[in-house]
Amino acid sequence: MPSAKILEQKQQLVAELTERIKNSCTGLLVTYEGINVADDTKLRKDLREAGVQYTVIKNTLLHRAFAETGLTDLDQHLAGTTAIATSDDDYVAAARILCGFAEKSKKGFEVKGGYMDGEVISMDKIVELSKLPTRDVLLANVLGAFQAPIASFARAVQAIVDKGGVEACAPAEDAAPAAETAEAPAEEAPATEAAE
Repeated sequence: MPSAKILEQKQQLVAELTERIKNSCTGLLVTYEGINVADDTKLRKDLREAGVQYTVIKNTLLHRAFAETGLTDLDQHLAGTTAIATSDDDYVAAARILCGFAEKSKKGFEVKGGYMDGEVISMDKIVELSKLPTRDVLLANVLGAFQAPIASFARAVQAIVDKGGVEACAPAEDAAPAAETAEAPAEEAPATEAAE
């Protein structure tokens, strides 16, 4: 039987893990077997730079945290060595980094399961998330979409300025309707002659 001190430490770990899971938007469980120290160091660095918290946790502690957060469907993945990666604000970073690493390693490192917004998600959904671009790329695409109409307007204004301003463009517009009205009576004239 564990001592009261050890039991208190475990309860504290479960409480911290439960809070971490509740505050995260996504989380993934991985089996980290077959990974060497150099690869593990690089993986942890990549995850840290992306704002993903990655920790090796005992399965019994994860089981208790999942019971507290309502993610008991993830219990089926609690076998062997397990690590959890959580992100507070980036939905794709953990999936992109861990799935990419799993594809390259092929030595026992694999993504086992995960959750998003408090709901367990399938491996298909995890793979879909891993294929999405980074948040910075998505934001750049959105910004580009907003800037496109403004850039087109700026080019149109610059073209007017290059032609000599609004005054240079205005006579060309006034001349076009005059030419149309001059052609109209010429077309009507044969019709009136044929009527006589």
